[in-house]
Amino acid sequence: MKFIIGKKLGMTQIYDETGEAVPVTLVEAGPCVITDVKKEERDGYNAIQVGFMRVSENKVIKPRKEKPFRHLKENRGSADVSVNDEISVEIFSQGDRVKVRGISKGKGFSGVMKRWNFSGAGTASHGTKHNNRKGGSIGSMFPQKVKKGRKMAGRMGTDQVTVKNLKVASVEPEKNIIALKGAIPGKNGSIITIEKV
Repeated sequence: MKFIIGKKLGMTQIYDETGEAVPVTLVEAGPCVITDVKKEERDGYNAIQVGFMRVSENKVIKPRKEKPFRHLKENRGSADVSVNDEISVEIFSQGDRVKVRGISKGKGFSGVMKRWNFSGAGTASHGTKHNNRKGGSIGSMFPQKVKKGRKMAGRMGTDQVTVKNLKVASVEPEKNIIALKGAIPGKNGSIITIEKV
């Protein structure tokens, strides 16, 4: 089972064997501990629950005493593992293809031009005033309401985003760091999951 939880550290660049600069994202991945194994006959589905960033037992509520981790994530599927097994970044190797899931950066309340790439209403001259960045008409006589799904201004970002088919550029087991080619969702310090494709 190649699944691990990590913390995004930031972006940098490394040089490949040809001397080309490659943009990479550094992730502090693991060590993680398997906290639970879900079974089809008992739980209705197969999954592995993984814990990341152990905390002191006196800092967690009583129901979480057996799983004193700051972050718990599940990965669907079955694997030949048991509770308290440790997962390290060594399960990945250079050249592996992975998918990364995380929460994207929050942009706050955004207008239609930033959120949906609208071109703006009308021209910027000839009598147009304070109307350049508006969304334009949102309805007419029928159906006399705003339909669900209409592209309008609103909260942007903080969505769960999955980036597939990223390449593992390098792995440093002694520092628990994995370098992924390209960008991944979230701000520096956010929690992400890495799973082999």
